[in-house]
Amino acid sequence: MAENSSVSALSGMFDFSILREIRKREGLTLDEVASRSGLSIAVISRIERNQTSAELETLYKLGRVFGMSATDLLALTESRMAHRKVEDSYQSDGFQFRVVRYANHSCFLGEAKAGARIRKPEIHHDDHETCWVIEGRLRVELPHETVELGAGESLQFDAIQEHSYEAVEDSRLILVHVKKRKRY
Repeated sequence: MAENSSVSALSGMFDFSILREIRKREGLTLDEVASRSGLSIAVISRIERNQTSAELETLYKLGRVFGMSATDLLALTESRMAHRKVEDSYQSDGFQFRVVRYANHSCFLGEAKAGARIRKPEIHHDDHETCWVIEGRLRVELPHETVELGAGESLQFDAIQEHSYEAVEDSRLILVHVKKRKRY
């Protein structure tokens, strides 16, 4: 009785059916996941059908099959909720930005007139940064290279490096900062 009540209490918090979606997207059968994880088909099937909750060791084993950590897999099973944000806006050295920030990434929509230059962009932590030029031309200066991007082109780099942006032409751009995963 206690097991059933704890499973039903968890059912509102976690939806393990996402495992079935991930497995099918990867083109794997229950048998293949069982073989790769060392778990029984019955256990995996019960988890996928939300008939039981998964222990941490089980999540670890399943995560390894799909190339993710147990915490990433658990986060996917949390009851799905959209996270709504309201944008902020600011100006920096002739660039105007609208930004939305989430826990692990930020998205910036920027505009700049030709000649605008940001020499010290927003302080970064250890992020990956992607710059995608929507309209115009933009010059990105990094420590060992300078790249000029036109409309439809993008560049990704380690944002902890010194870098700057210069609008060669009137430009619209999207910047995305993604926090790096800490492994240690």
